[in-house]
Amino acid sequence: MKKLFPIYVRVPLLLTIFYFLVEFTVDSGDQPSYVKYPIILVLYGLFVLILISIEVLVAASNKILNAILTPEQRAEQEIEDNKSITESDWYKNLMTKLTRSATTEDEQAAIMTDHEYDGIKELDNLLPPWWVALFYITALFSVVYLAKYHVFGYDNQDQEYLKEVAQAEKDIALYKLTAPDTKSVDNVVLLTEPADLAKGKAIYETNCVACHKADGGGSIGPNLTDAYWILGGDVKDVFNTIMEGGRSGKGMVPWKDVIKPSDIEKVASYVLSLQGTTPTDGKAPEGELHAGAEATTAPAAHDLQAETAIDSAAVINNITE
Repeated sequence: MKKLFPIYVRVPLLLTIFYFLVEFTVDSGDQPSYVKYPIILVLYGLFVLILISIEVLVAASNKILNAILTPEQRAEQEIEDNKSITESDWYKNLMTKLTRSATTEDEQAAIMTDHEYDGIKELDNLLPPWWVALFYITALFSVVYLAKYHVFGYDNQDQEYLKEVAQAEKDIALYKLTAPDTKSVDNVVLLTEPADLAKGKAIYETNCVACHKADGGGSIGPNLTDAYWILGGDVKDVFNTIMEGGRSGKGMVPWKDVIKPSDIEKVASYVLSLQGTTPTDGKAPEGELHAGAEATTAPAAHDLQAETAIDSAAVINNITE
């Protein structure tokens, strides 16, 4: 037995057990106890010192006892120390109690039956105590289970799962109210859900109508309903323009300190939903035609200018004639 648990196994094993007991006992949050409370390192050192002291005392005592033993006693002690676990007396006694098995000598008198088949005799062994105890435990568990879930109406697994999911959704919603917004120009997308567009419209009407009008036709700011954009007409471009502001010195102010990025995404999506609408007294196009968009308002403006030039030339011709 001693060979199975030498000193270099016993000391680390006992120290590990002591460590987990301390961690279980001391409330240190997410940190190890010795990090939050460095004094615990002194406790570990004292524990190791005590273990080593005990090992030294035991080794010294064994040497003294070994010195006073006779050669025969020393040989018997050596045999006892070299026994495996299964050969030790305590292990044999434990197995006997757990299995309640009869020895070969007791079989004939105690458990041998009169049944014999082809020369093979039948033994009437008792059930192992551990098996009997397990059977009674399962029977008791079934009664408790029946009463809890089918008599008193406690939640079953499905109901517990649905309640936990509902609570998790509430916790997530609560977390989002105070959590840092992770929306950025890299992960912004065009939203199309009516609820998102309604939220974007509400924010637009609160902050943007002074420069762009309620219908997006533009006043101080450019027309948002045509296909021409000064700083790009993609959802990422519009999001970035609202976040960081327009052209330096004459463009829109940045709104990132006033509106959350996730709400700016909704505003950008609402602004793009105005494309193709017809505002009242819309402002002339500014910027460049967005790639893939059809120029609707701009050609009309150019045609109007061309018609004005033609009419002026006709008037001049009529006068000269």
